[in-house]
Amino acid sequence: MKYEGGCLCGQVQFLVEGDFEEFYLCHCERCRKDTGSAHAANLFSSTAKLTWLSGETLVRTFNFRGEGHIKSFCVHCGSALPNLQMEGKLMVVPAGSLDTEVHLRPTGHIFTDRKATWDENLEEVRKFPGLPK
Repeated sequence: MKYEGGCLCGQVQFLVEGDFEEFYLCHCERCRKDTGSAHAANLFSSTAKLTWLSGETLVRTFNFRGEGHIKSFCVHCGSALPNLQMEGKLMVVPAGSLDTEVHLRPTGHIFTDRKATWDENLEEVRKFPGLPK
């Protein structure tokens, strides 16, 4: 498979060639801080290849306390971007950064014992097709 993606401002574009083995929704505090949301949605691959099509010099990578919680992002718009971890053996791709549809369903929710207190029964919350009026 080939997946194209990029950042919100469009200055960083990338290509992922290969397959994803896992797709996790992580509810840990660090992922919630990274995303500003209930969870991170990341795809994982040990075999795919990442190619920066444009804007590679605009990508910064943050490794929280050198402990391996790693996030790459565009310096202009802050969008989450792919990164390589475990000495290049594992690619982590934020699912929302992809422009190509992903047909893989999430493998599971992880760190659910650390999820936000308001992250319960969200499927029951009212839904709007756009901004509420």
